Amino acid sequence: MEKRAATDYEIDPLLARRWSPRAFSERTVEQTVLCSLFEAARWAPSCFNEQPWSFLLAGKENTSEFDRLASCLSPGNHWARQAPVLALSVAALDFAGNSKPNRHAYHDVGLAVENLVIQATAMGLASHQMAGFDVEKARELFQIPARHDPVAMIALGYPGDSDSLPEDLRKRELAQRARKPIRRFLYTGHWGEGASIIS
Repeated sequence: MEKRAATDYEIDPLLARRWSPRAFSERTVEQTVLCSLFEAARWAPSCFNEQPWSFLLAGKENTSEFDRLASCLSPGNHWARQAPVLALSVAALDFAGNSKPNRHAYHDVGLAVENLVIQATAMGLASHQMAGFDVEKARELFQIPARHDPVAMIALGYPGDSDSLPEDLRKRELAQRARKPIRRFLYTGHWGEGASIIS
């Protein structure tokens, strides 16, 4: 199932195709494919080339590891257990060289994950990022060190059939995609003053 974005201006088709489904196939994601996704993340830009991202990864072929990571999901995200792969992004909050706080760490982790999900789209995979998980449980279960912050869970796999979802989630899966228009977030001169490039 594709849900191409109805854009107001032309963008690359890969960006228009990327969306966040909840229905995943049971098909295993090959190790080489997963490595390509994280290779894409590796080449994201970051402040001072700090690369403040880390990821915890678990696939269903290792049931105990997958269940351990899945146990951190919030009840509303239990649908993600259907995905064959789960990952958790983690931000290092201090610069490695001088231990000073890196206020751009979350931004940079987001850039790495965006690289990952665009690469996933290019390779025919689906991805869905989730804020709904137990941060402290993840920190404890995986012994995540101090000043490293769990950021988001990510479900990865090949697209599945929306009929596999409960009715409430199926409706959300099939709903039209929407975004606020550019004029509501792009300003010129003063905050809230629409940019002059917008027709």
